[in-house]
Amino acid sequence: MPRIENDIKLDFKDVLIRPKRSTLKSRSQVNLERTFTFKHSKQTFVGIPIMAANMDTVGTFEVAEAFAQYKMICCMHKHYSVEQWTTWAAAHPEATPYVAVSAGTSEDDFQKIQAILAAVPSVPFICLDVANGYSEFFVSHVRRTREAFPDKTIIAGNVVTGEMVEELILSGADLVKVGIGPGSVCTTRKQTGVGYPQLSAILECADAAHGLNGHVIADGGCTVPGDFSKAFGGGSDFVMAGGVFASHAESGGELVEIEGKLFKQFYGMSSSVAMNKHAGGVAEYRSSEGKAVILPYKGPIKNTIQDILGGIRSSCTYVGASELRELSKRTTFIRVTQQINEVFGSKDESKNPVFAARPDPTFKFVNTNEGETGAATDGPDAKKARTDA
Repeated sequence: MPRIENDIKLDFKDVLIRPKRSTLKSRSQVNLERTFTFKHSKQTFVGIPIMAANMDTVGTFEVAEAFAQYKMICCMHKHYSVEQWTTWAAAHPEATPYVAVSAGTSEDDFQKIQAILAAVPSVPFICLDVANGYSEFFVSHVRRTREAFPDKTIIAGNVVTGEMVEELILSGADLVKVGIGPGSVCTTRKQTGVGYPQLSAILECADAAHGLNGHVIADGGCTVPGDFSKAFGGGSDFVMAGGVFASHAESGGELVEIEGKLFKQFYGMSSSVAMNKHAGGVAEYRSSEGKAVILPYKGPIKNTIQDILGGIRSSCTYVGASELRELSKRTTFIRVTQQINEVFGSKDESKNPVFAARPDPTFKFVNTNEGETGAATDGPDAKKARTDA
């Protein structure tokens, strides 16, 4: 019989982190590296526990190279050939400890990861990625993969409840991906009505995993640096993201110019775009559960990485956590009805030429100190207004 759970479930937008007394003098004192030894593989990871999602337009070799410089993990999309893997690994051996080979549950995928790992044995992670991690077939596939690769660290998902986290860990997964529907180009909740608010899912799944010496990855839902901090504060060991790492120089997707501005494609891996590209179209028995968007081109991904890491360091200083591993112990969430003041909108105009140290010559700055108009000044130091040149 259908039933309703009346407990309130929360998302990142529903909470803020309460500040606490801190002895830290600077954000630079915060150490974001973590050390994890995984339950089944017995392998040890030392680095910053942030992952790039295994999507066509995010999980690329170029993103992996950038992430490796920060000791962050890139889960590669599953459409690279064995030859491409071999060539890339030979050219970038320093990056291979920070990548995962990805696969679904098909026999072709299983044989392909066998071939890739035979050719590039230094790859430490396997990412078994399906939309619905609740099927018995997926659980059995996790067991099969564990038997075949006893020394590899296995990532499996996605699920959103504690009992399924436990089953996947007991079946051989070292890390379980948590999240159904929170992603920016995922339409699962719209198409199916199935999902779980991401912060509550993290809180419940992390508790279940840690009781078995397993680990969880918060997968999806992060739109700003503060969301990464909330995910770590909620107990997630790793945080995976796609949309925030899309549309960079290193990202996949075609670069297009529209009205003089650059954009890149970004699409979900269950979208019609992805299925047309990789599966010959959307099968008649299913619907698309993803969408495609065009995003403004963001330039080098290091700028976004540094912005996220800076935000997390600042979060730690607000609660007195000198290391990232302390953040969850020092986090108290408060429920809120408003996150930020958007009286001037959410767009950041800091890159607008009007704020440049050397103003763009196409802009005229007008002195309004004495009620004058039309008197150009030498720079943006006094009160100024923008007029049409």
